[in-house]
Amino acid sequence: MNILLISANTEQINMPVLPLGMACIAAAAESRGHGVRLVNLMAPEDLQRLLPEAFAQFSPDLIGITVRNIDDQRMRPSKFLLPAVKTVIDVCRSQSSAPILLGGAGFSIFAEQTLDFLEADFGIQGEGEAAFLGLLDRLGAGQPVQDIAGLWVRGEGLLAPPDRNLSLNAYPLPQPESHLALPARDRRDTILVPFQTRRGCPMRCSYCSTPAIEGTRLRMRHLDRVVENLKRFVDAGCRKFFFVDNTFNLPPGYAKSLCTRIAGEGLGISWQAIVYPTRVDEEMVRLMAAAGCEGVSLGFESGAEPVLAAMNKKYGIPDICRVADLFGKYGIARLGFLLLGGPGETRETARESFRLAKSLDLESVKLSTGIRIYPNTALAAAAMKKGIIGPQTNLLYPSFYMEPGLEQWLLEKARELAASDSRYII
Repeated sequence: MNILLISANTEQINMPVLPLGMACIAAAAESRGHGVRLVNLMAPEDLQRLLPEAFAQFSPDLIGITVRNIDDQRMRPSKFLLPAVKTVIDVCRSQSSAPILLGGAGFSIFAEQTLDFLEADFGIQGEGEAAFLGLLDRLGAGQPVQDIAGLWVRGEGLLAPPDRNLSLNAYPLPQPESHLALPARDRRDTILVPFQTRRGCPMRCSYCSTPAIEGTRLRMRHLDRVVENLKRFVDAGCRKFFFVDNTFNLPPGYAKSLCTRIAGEGLGISWQAIVYPTRVDEEMVRLMAAAGCEGVSLGFESGAEPVLAAMNKKYGIPDICRVADLFGKYGIARLGFLLLGGPGETRETARESFRLAKSLDLESVKLSTGIRIYPNTALAAAAMKKGIIGPQTNLLYPSFYMEPGLEQWLLEKARELAASDSRYII
């Protein structure tokens, strides 16, 4: 079958994002002999330029559209992103009669609502490789699709619960050029290439959507395959990477072995990663630095113990300070995150967070006021109890948890801090 895969994401919340999830699906489809064409609509003007060109050169039997972001995760003002995706679907409908399949992180969180809003034919919730191949097999043979794990059919609902393969090694890794489109060769040493070695997160933070996307069971790729794939990107001219694993430092043994392998292979890369601020020792940070780590996203979220407890964090203030100091000692830049206004937040706990952030002396800190509410989370339950949302609230449309009476004060304090110090970002 001929498959047209489209990344409809145009949001650049922290940086331009290459569509890694779509690349994984492309690699899986090509491994089975299907023809694949990829279109990345990173810039809004790409819609009118790239899509007509793709349909003129390629006649798809199935159109897959990845929905990465539902909104920009800002409380005020909030930007709802699905109307732009609907425009992409409308263009596809005008060019082709092929069925349209949705996937991606945003779809996995709000599968039924997104499928209805965008009026697509199918959607795959959660991990996509196996389900996508199963759907292609059934459609190609003209067979029913009822038992495909994670498959939603518009008008019929979820046909079978999502299933996550316990061995990521069963899935092919995307390759440069063929599956993950890269910029011109003279610019490849400047762009951050997304790279994933693990899926899932067991930490169960109260507000997190990861369980709906990747599950709570941590699964890892074999290091031989990881290093081999990194080499392919290096050979293609890439030098900068972002490890998009939810928690790079978990499990610690895997993280240390990965860093040892990268350094031992002499790849000459630089990279960034997301770190959970506990279970980090000096050996790990030293190995990360030796392997080329230049920056970490350190989501400590709050500087008040009661708020951390309400978020179900498995660390405290001493852990945050110790981990931040270790990365600073080895010259690794630290981007901190504060989520302000969640359950248990008061003016005093917010002041504690600001004081902690200042004391850590990080290279940059992202300040967010209000926490996006996702379905089936502890935060959603707390918001329901507080009356912030009701039983009929459609969380597809951005809803945020904010302790009553704090919104304007928090926003003013965050703006004051950002105005006084350029390291703080709103």
